[in-house]
Order: sequence, then C-alpha cells, then structure tokens
Amino acid sequence: MQKTDTALSSTAPSGKVLRVEGGSPLYGTISVRGAKNFVPKAMVASLLGHSPSQLRNVPLIRDVDVVRDMLNLHGVDVIFDEEEGVMILDPSHVDAATPTEIDALSGSSRIPILFCGPLLHRLGEAFIPELGGCVIGDRPIDFHLETLRRFGAEVEKTSEGIRLTAPAGGLKGTQINLPYPSVGATEQTLLTAVMAQGITTLTGAAIEPEIMDLINVLQKMGAIISVDTDRTIRIEGVERLEGYSHTALPDRIEAASWGSAALATRGDVFVRGAHQPDMITFLNTFRKVGGAFDVEEDGIRFYHPGGSLKPIVLETNVHPGFMTDWQQPLVVALTQADGLSIVHETVYENRFGFVTALRKMGANIQVYTECVGSAPCRFQAKNFHHSAVISGPTPLHGADITVPDLRGGFSHLIAALAAEGVSHVSGIDVISRGYEHFMSKLLKLHAKVEYV
Repeated sequence: MQKTDTALSSTAPSGKVLRVEGGSPLYGTISVRGAKNFVPKAMVASLLGHSPSQLRNVPLIRDVDVVRDMLNLHGVDVIFDEEEGVMILDPSHVDAATPTEIDALSGSSRIPILFCGPLLHRLGEAFIPELGGCVIGDRPIDFHLETLRRFGAEVEKTSEGIRLTAPAGGLKGTQINLPYPSVGATEQTLLTAVMAQGITTLTGAAIEPEIMDLINVLQKMGAIISVDTDRTIRIEGVERLEGYSHTALPDRIEAASWGSAALATRGDVFVRGAHQPDMITFLNTFRKVGGAFDVEEDGIRFYHPGGSLKPIVLETNVHPGFMTDWQQPLVVALTQADGLSIVHETVYENRFGFVTALRKMGANIQVYTECVGSAPCRFQAKNFHHSAVISGPTPLHGADITVPDLRGGFSHLIAALAAEGVSHVSGIDVISRGYEHFMSKLLKLHAKVEYV
C-alpha cells in the first residue's frame, strides 16, 4: 500500500463548469463502494483504539479526504490504497493539534464535531473549528455540545472555535433522550459513551443501517452495546478498545441516485455493489413510480421498462422510512410522471431549494409551507417550505444552473441529462463530497459530458 498525501483524485476541478448534452438514456454498469454516511465515522472511531484498524471498501470522496487530514493532524498514521479501497489507521501516537492547523480545514465538513468524544478519552481535550456542510436546513451543534456536557465535558466557545476538556476523573455514562432520532446526535453519543465510566442509555436513537454498521465496528473494538426495538441503545463503558477489521456497507444513497438517473433518462443502469436489504423502501417506491429493477448477487439493475411513469404521494422519514437523501433525485423522475405527485419532507426543513433550477428547466413544481397530502410534521406552522407538488409530465430543456448542495447537485445533473439540449452546471465540485468518480461513471454510462 502507498500512503496518499494529495487530495483525492475523485474531486472535480475547482471552478470548472460541466457541459451536459442531455436527452439520451444512461446505460451501462457502474460500481458503488462504502457509504459516505458511515466511512468517515468509522475512521473517527479508529481514534478510540490502542492498535491499528483496517477499513475496506473505502470510497474516494472528499469527506474521506477531510477526515484523513484531521486524523493526520492528531497523530494518526493513515495509509490508503485507493485502488483497492483499503485503509489502515494507526492511532499509536495520538496527539493534540493546534487550533491553527485545525482551522485550515474549517468550514469543509461537519465531521470534526464527532472527534470530540474520542479525543476527550485519548487526550483529555479537544478543539473543533467552525463547521461547514450542505445548507439544507437547521443542523445546530448545540445538541452535540449539550450531549458532551452530559458526559461531564467542559465546553468553552472561543473566537477560534470550540474547546472541550474532560474532568479529572474522565467522562461518565449518562442518560440521553433525543427529541428526534438524529443520526449525528446518535453517532456522537455512541463514540463518547463506549469508553465513559458506567452505563449510558440513549432513547429515541437513530437506527439507520449506517448507525448499525458503526455499532458493528465499535463492538469489534471491544464495546458493549445493545439495541432495543423501541429505539433505545444501551452502552456499557469499557476501559480500553482495540483496532478493528471491517468492510464498510455500500452506499445506498449513491445507488438510489443512479437508479433515479436511469429512470429519469429512460435508461438502464446496473449498479454493482447496491445492497437490496438497505434499499427496500426505495425499491418499493421506485416500482410504484413505474421503474423496474432486477436484484442480482453483486448489485441491482435499474431501468425504465417503457410506458408512462405514475404519480405518487411520498413522505420522507427516518429509517426505516423513505430517506430524505433519496427524495431529491427521485423528484426529477417525478417531473416526467403522468399526473400530480406530492412530496412531504419531514427530515430537513430546507431541502426544496434545488427545485428552482428544475423550474428553470421547465418543471412544474410548487412548494408549500403546509404539510401537504399527509399528517402534520414537526415543521408545521413554522413557515418552512417543506412540501412540494409536482405536475407532470413536463418536457425539460437545457439551462445554466448552479449546484446548491450535494444531493440537490446530483439531482441537477440528472435533470440536465434528461433534458433536451445543452446545460452548463457550475459548482460541480460539491458533488465530489459524496459521489466517487462521478465524472468517470457518467462517461461509462455514455453521458455526453465534459468540463469547460
């Protein structure tokens, strides 16, 4: 293996514009590797071990690059075989990084908040910069900080960022009740509780497949974690953890994104690595819309079987519901459905910003602050545009558009590929955060794309 010191090769050229000539179906085979919503967190977990960890099926995405740089700053030796997707993480010499060094990564990811628990256990202190990430809704870190306080950490907000220190006796187990099953808050609790003294009880926890795979990793390291059917997780703290050997679960969001692209372009795409058990809810919805799929041993074939697509009523929700990250790519396909579709977003309150570009391309989409077509959710009467009504089918035409965020950006790509004519997509490098080698995959699927 060779240690890589440069930015991941999957990153799109900064400032480049992607020229997309649409109107042709995508067809062919592409592969997906480990989940963006799991791999960086498993990398952070390696900080807790007292021996090296091996993580397999690691994708070449920017979030992995950011976490690798953060680990390097804290003394973790990271060796990454990019071709094989195998990463060795050696935390034998964990050390504190200076605020200036950490600040160099400020604003590039929200992952650094998850370093706090492991660093408090290993070093007794932690520092995180201001946090970035996609602007898709309210993602306050205050709950993360309050959680760390519950374990006994002292939190000090400074002009440089946030400094945390552990009490003299170390962090202690606690009881935490999540008012909403937040993935980030659940991850924070798990990474902190596994070495806290005593028992931690977390109620209202997120139970996404990526969370369960993180629990798998922590258990391999020596953690004692039980999960009840009522979203309660109990963690019995241990004094010492070792490294792990683990293969990351595949990225169900990327797999579904390519599936939606096949549907919207009337194409036929085989996604090698797609895993049916993690995608059951998406596959059911995909079939209801009129898409077809074949589940194979090594992946899933997604294709448009011909005929008209069907309108649906869709509500996003936490697992095992329909993922919010599946919503945006599928909306593009719904613009081609024969009738009125309703989408109610209940996870993020600001996830329909991407429809502005779709309207520019000819889509008929109206957004509302009301909970349209479903039961009231937590965003009711809060003036957030979290419901959408899509009238179709509407022909899409090329346009000049700018990527707003990761999932919305990929949705813009799908729209440009489905539209007649030429589109110019700016800010395309954002997509590198979560889609490995997306440009080469587009070319493999015979898309007419090039940087200009």
